[in-house]
Amino acid sequence: MPVSSRNPHRKTQHTLGNKPSTSGDAQNPLPTPGGPRPEHISPPDPRIREMEQNSPAAALTHFPARRSRKSLDHFDSSVRLLRSGVALGEVGNLSVKGAGRRPEEPPRGRALFLELKWPGPVVRATRERLSTQFLPRLCGLLQWSLTLNEEARLKYEKEEMKRLEIQRIEKEKWHQLEAKDLERRNEELEELYLLERCFPEAEKLKHETKLLSQWKHYIQCDGSPDPSVAQEMNTFISLWKEKTNETFEEVIEKSKVVLNLIEKLKFILLETPPCDLQDKNIIQYQESILQLQDLLHLKFGVATEILLRQASTLADLDSGNMEKVIKDENVTLYVWANLKKNPRHRSVRFSETQIGFEIPRILATSDIAIRLLHTHYDHVSALHPVSTPSKEHTSAVTELVKDDVKNVEKAISKEVEEESKQQERGSHLIQEEEIKVEEEQGDIEVKMSSAEEESEAIKCEREMKVLSETVSAAQLLLVENSSEKPDFFEDNVVDLCQFTTLGGVYHLDILELPPQCKPVKGWMIVEILKEGLQKYTYPPETTEEFETENAFPPIEVTLEVHENVIFFEDPVVVRWDAEGKHWRTDGISNVSYKPKERLVTFSLDTFGPVTLIQDAHINMPYQSWELRPLDVNKVLLTVTTVFTEIQIQIKENLCMLSSIKLKDKKHISILEGTWMTPIPFIIALKEAGLNIFPTRHSHFYVIINNKVPLVEVKAYRQMALLSSAFAFGWSKWNLLCNSTKVVFKVREHLTEECTENPNWALLMFSGDRAQRLKIKEESEAFSEALKEETEFHSTLYHMVKDFSSEEAMEKVRSSNCQFVNSVCHMLLSTRLLSYS
Repeated sequence: MPVSSRNPHRKTQHTLGNKPSTSGDAQNPLPTPGGPRPEHISPPDPRIREMEQNSPAAALTHFPARRSRKSLDHFDSSVRLLRSGVALGEVGNLSVKGAGRRPEEPPRGRALFLELKWPGPVVRATRERLSTQFLPRLCGLLQWSLTLNEEARLKYEKEEMKRLEIQRIEKEKWHQLEAKDLERRNEELEELYLLERCFPEAEKLKHETKLLSQWKHYIQCDGSPDPSVAQEMNTFISLWKEKTNETFEEVIEKSKVVLNLIEKLKFILLETPPCDLQDKNIIQYQESILQLQDLLHLKFGVATEILLRQASTLADLDSGNMEKVIKDENVTLYVWANLKKNPRHRSVRFSETQIGFEIPRILATSDIAIRLLHTHYDHVSALHPVSTPSKEHTSAVTELVKDDVKNVEKAISKEVEEESKQQERGSHLIQEEEIKVEEEQGDIEVKMSSAEEESEAIKCEREMKVLSETVSAAQLLLVENSSEKPDFFEDNVVDLCQFTTLGGVYHLDILELPPQCKPVKGWMIVEILKEGLQKYTYPPETTEEFETENAFPPIEVTLEVHENVIFFEDPVVVRWDAEGKHWRTDGISNVSYKPKERLVTFSLDTFGPVTLIQDAHINMPYQSWELRPLDVNKVLLTVTTVFTEIQIQIKENLCMLSSIKLKDKKHISILEGTWMTPIPFIIALKEAGLNIFPTRHSHFYVIINNKVPLVEVKAYRQMALLSSAFAFGWSKWNLLCNSTKVVFKVREHLTEECTENPNWALLMFSGDRAQRLKIKEESEAFSEALKEETEFHSTLYHMVKDFSSEEAMEKVRSSNCQFVNSVCHMLLSTRLLSYS
């Protein structure tokens, strides 16, 4: 039987009353694993005899060793192993019990019992063999198993103590790093604040540039109004309304000025910080935009009427009908007048194009004209709402501005009082001692000049602080998500938050042919209708006069997609609902698209404005991105999506589309090589179908890894600060960390030569703490463990500074403020950390 590890001389044997046999059993050998086994068996325990008398079909053996619960669990496992490994024959079952406890309870006391059960008829036949051979061997085997379990327990406890010690050391080291970071936190934040002064400085330069452009416009005196001045805009609109009988070419020329004014007004709404935009100014600018759009469309209608009056003089010699095409950079006009009314002439195709119509018989025999006015802009859709900060945010910024202004005024008034006191003291000394007049006056002048300089410095510092808060509020607004999704109650209504119009608007109209000019004795006489140009209603409101049911079939239309627009999928054709003021998808059938010829064909029930739409988020989320330096104050931003790879160059306060790759093939765009300021550049890319700029509603339509706005803004600001000397890249681990942290790759990049295997470092940033991660991009699992021999800092700037060269940091400190601001604006607009 097992021997206590505490007292090796204590030996106990518990059998069924017979002495053990030392000869062994050759017929039924038992397995004998390696290791020592006990050979001595102690006298039987009276409790065993008592249990034997009460249960004659049982044989028990006693283990009086003190064991822990963990050891007993190991012992129970050993017994189960023995049960499967020992050839018991007809012996039956094997189980473990604790002395004085129920069989189902785990043994916790000093004694352990081994119980063997077997069928009643074989008890007498096997009693002697069990008591003399089987039980002693089995007890020795179990004792040996317990010894191994004890060794395993000691090994486990040793490993556990080692693991706890490692955890204690790591925890102590972590606390030391936290204390060190807290100690230098204020110093790092102050240095970052000085570096981030570039953002208000860039905003100040932008404001000065705006004032300079207004002054240049004023001294030019070219007759165009200042779009920000309501009186000038009203005068311009009134004067143009009074002009009549303008030809289409004259209206096109005037439209360039009007479109320029509309563009300037939109830029004012987009570029002005939201805190500086008042509600009355927003209403004023939007009303001016709508008035210019309506007036321009009205002028095109009047010019079309003047053109159609001359349809008979412009008739084609072959067909006898009038056909006219006028092209411009912003507008293209296609006009066909039905002069011959030939019922067999039902296919209309404009010369040198594949654009045209298939008209029904009733239109082929009517006095009508068909006009297709393709405006390369969209003046039909409703204006996008202007993003404004919440009332709480606005009030907080306003109170901050008021407090700073009051502090500036108090400081200046205090300086003035001190100067007046010094002047009074100086005059009093002059009257008492005329000898020291010149010296006292000199001292007063020095003090006054120094006081003025200090007051100017204080005032400038306060202004920069207020401007910095304003810029921060505007940047935060760019990454905030809307909490309410736009509601559309009808299935056929287009959600312009999810889709975007591309390629402009095609104004399709069936017009009543106006009276034609008639030459009379050298004069041209024409009847001018008071109501002006009228639209032909198709199909008519009442169809009782017509016998056939299909007298007014849909009209087949073929249009050409604008050459500067990219569709990654087949475009969707929609029509404008003038009553509901929205785009609809019903009333259009048989749509087909030829991508090589860039032609779209469809059937239209009723004529009106139509346009092509595409999913605004077709390039989201991004697959990867990279921001790397090219030259001094010049970087390249590469965004890779499912369909394309877009490369954007940024320098100073300008952006340029560098290249576009579609399915690994380079695509030529009219925007390539054109430098623009960030906001016009973003609008131009959107209008070209290259939309990689999420809106505040985009998170409703794209599955994204949304990050906390404040963390995102802080990351973009500091990435922009470092972009002149460091490259940043997408990391797959950014998806696995929570919304309060961002993860990206970073490496020093001082030359344009790209290394084949760049040594990227993984950084994790939470807005208040930056740390370098131990894992790599190729690791199998994500871990926030800190890389060996590194520390964490309060800013990305100081984190990168730990493993960068002095040359790189000097390049960062000498970066141009406008360049840093432009990079930051592009990062805020693309939101790479949330939409990739």
